[in-house]
Amino acid sequence: MTINCRGKLIELSEPKIAGILNITPDSFYDGGKYFSENSVKNRIKQLVKEGADIIDIGAFSSRPGAELISEKEEQKRLRFALDIIRKLYPDIILSVDTYRSEIAKFAVNNFNVDIINDISAGNFDAEMFDTIAKLNVPYIIMHMQGTPGNMQKKPQYKDVVKDLLKYFSEKIERAKKTGINDLIIDPGFGFGKTIEHNYQILSKMELFQLAERPILVGLSRKSMIYTLNNETPDDALPGTLALNMIALRKGANILRVHDIKETRQVIEVYKKMKIK
Repeated sequence: MTINCRGKLIELSEPKIAGILNITPDSFYDGGKYFSENSVKNRIKQLVKEGADIIDIGAFSSRPGAELISEKEEQKRLRFALDIIRKLYPDIILSVDTYRSEIAKFAVNNFNVDIINDISAGNFDAEMFDTIAKLNVPYIIMHMQGTPGNMQKKPQYKDVVKDLLKYFSEKIERAKKTGINDLIIDPGFGFGKTIEHNYQILSKMELFQLAERPILVGLSRKSMIYTLNNETPDDALPGTLALNMIALRKGANILRVHDIKETRQVIEVYKKMKIK
């Protein structure tokens, strides 16, 4: 599997790491850490040094109950971070989290952002699919039941895995008709799912390979890990690494994580296991 990032083909037959940079005051794990120029520079240098293949930048928090920010504020935060990053690393692959088509245009046209990562898969902005097709960039579509404000209020499914497969089948068909060339699917762990739903999805994640699209998973330090022992996100690195190994064995192509160095080790072990 490959994706085309500004004319450069990125091979996904070996797993890639998307390193998280949250430029938000309220993200569940690292909110408020990266608001100064030096803190952003240091985080980016760390991500690159430790082996991130993609830098995934979020300017709004999508945690349960997160405050909605204006498009103007989202653009302001992104401009600040993207300007710093592109001066340091003009060719690094950048992904921007946004569900707004105007923000997608802004990021791609002004900062050569390579990938748009949309938690709503076009559900929050009717122009997003057409915009992605015109921008001709890879598009990550995530499954979420509801909105960040209400997604964890008793989420229900007939069969969570079948429901997600149907959802992605419909989205993939729409993308084909719209002219989107590179589509990546994300099951959306923790987005409108109970802990049981999350583990059901992971246990059968190999079925998502039927979509014949690259699979991104975001399991890093999430509540499905740390609530098992009444802990906090700070305690969730071991569980994250364990779940990421399972995800790799079940077909994940991209791991979206906070901890690059440790995840790189997981991938190297996984690759060695595959050889044997």
